[in-house]
Amino acid sequence: METEISCAPLAIGDIHGCYRSLAALESFAEFKPEDWIITLGDYVDRGPDSKSVIEWLIDRNDSGNLIALRGNHELMMFAATRSERQLDEWRVCGGDTVLSSYGADAFDAIPGAHLAFLRLQLRSHFKTRTHFFVHANAYAEVPLDEQPDVMLYWESFGNPVSRESGLTMVCGHTPQRTGERRDVGHAICIDTWAGGRGWLTFLDVAARFRWQANEAGDTRSFWIDDGP
Repeated sequence: METEISCAPLAIGDIHGCYRSLAALESFAEFKPEDWIITLGDYVDRGPDSKSVIEWLIDRNDSGNLIALRGNHELMMFAATRSERQLDEWRVCGGDTVLSSYGADAFDAIPGAHLAFLRLQLRSHFKTRTHFFVHANAYAEVPLDEQPDVMLYWESFGNPVSRESGLTMVCGHTPQRTGERRDVGHAICIDTWAGGRGWLTFLDVAARFRWQANEAGDTRSFWIDDGP
């Protein structure tokens, strides 16, 4: 059953362990307890503090006003428990930074509550009357609850086709290394490369306004149709 929210949602792109960016964004954009925030997945890997990012997500979720989506990096993280090969692949893709944030070198050092949150609380998608939110992409002709994992978590932004429903897609996953959002009208990508010395983006989808912060503590804001 879908959660119904009483106000326009606010979306955060791929965080990738960049807690300093997240904290700066929270202060700069003045997050409020009543704001419904949708996070688009990829909370772990690459950035230096995945632990604090997960703690922030759990705290926000406990307040009841968080909708957290699953990203491909969460999938890789749990796949790492299945074999040495997958563990090595995860480490190469940024898993070492996750373990470092816990001051450990083994997966079992991650608290059970953190793993339970990532396993049980993350969603594949979310939909409102005007927008739908996914980590990576979605087939235009396939209902959201029937989308294959390869589209939801792995497919690059490309040139998505508009949906007959008229809903606008908001996604992450495909890094926009210049810090600019990718906007084709019926689809917006807000992964602005936080984990690669870029920006973390926070988007008010109704007002079409966005805030950005980075690990250096820099902040900036724009109407979505202006600026970078």
